[in-house]
Amino acid sequence: MYSQHLADQAAELLARLRDRRPLVHHITNNVTVNDVANITLVIGALPVMAPSSQEAAEMAAHADTLVLNIGTPHADQLEAMVLAGLTANRRGKPIVMDPVGVGTTRLRTDGAKRLLSQVRLTVVRGNAGEIGRLAGLGGEVRGVESIVAPDAAGTTAQLAKDMGLIAAATGKRDHISGPGGGLVVDNGHPMLATVVGTGCMATAVIGCFVAVAGDPLVGTAAGLACFGLAGELAVAESSGPGSFKVGLFDRLYALTPEIVSHRARIAYAAEAPSGDEADVA
Repeated sequence: MYSQHLADQAAELLARLRDRRPLVHHITNNVTVNDVANITLVIGALPVMAPSSQEAAEMAAHADTLVLNIGTPHADQLEAMVLAGLTANRRGKPIVMDPVGVGTTRLRTDGAKRLLSQVRLTVVRGNAGEIGRLAGLGGEVRGVESIVAPDAAGTTAQLAKDMGLIAAATGKRDHISGPGGGLVVDNGHPMLATVVGTGCMATAVIGCFVAVAGDPLVGTAAGLACFGLAGELAVAESSGPGSFKVGLFDRLYALTPEIVSHRARIAYAAEAPSGDEADVA
């Protein structure tokens, strides 16, 4: 069953985020950089994009959290990610990584592994295929899309255990695992898959929430629930992918703690409704 306590925590974190307005440093995907900046702003945080190795560490020193996305990787960007990550580690700031397309090319795969080995990450969010590849349990990614995906609950649990972080695999049901347990989120809508960059945007929203959350497991679930809920609300006023994308930004901007408390569908993994029983939009 869904947890009202977790829904209330998500609502409280949304209010806290908007009160504190954390600075979120993104080194991100060139394809979606504008959407990532805007989604950070509409949820209530402050975005900054500093991808150069010449300034990434300095910017990370000022930021409240760091979001790393390997969607369009190149050598200087990966170096910037490591330098910024090491600075964030020294200052005790959370780091969220999105391993876009890991397993499809050597550069992406080696880049993700380098970050996992050299930087202490807080959260890794990807699709089920990406998380499966990182966990060493299989999965196929074609381009940046998950084609063959192992069991998301198992892969997130394995990656969380092996790396000591929060692992999130997003899809029809979002599975989130930490060293101490797991959660699921059933907010969202299939229309989210019709717009390029919604995965990158979901990772950005997670970065905003973990900046103000004492528990990154709950912060990750809260971010995914709010993002998915905005997608549900946007569908009602859209006629296709273009208007849906506009509505997604508008509904996330207008989201209130009261709506989140009432409509967030978050459950402890051991108590989650079965696939047939889950209220998945």
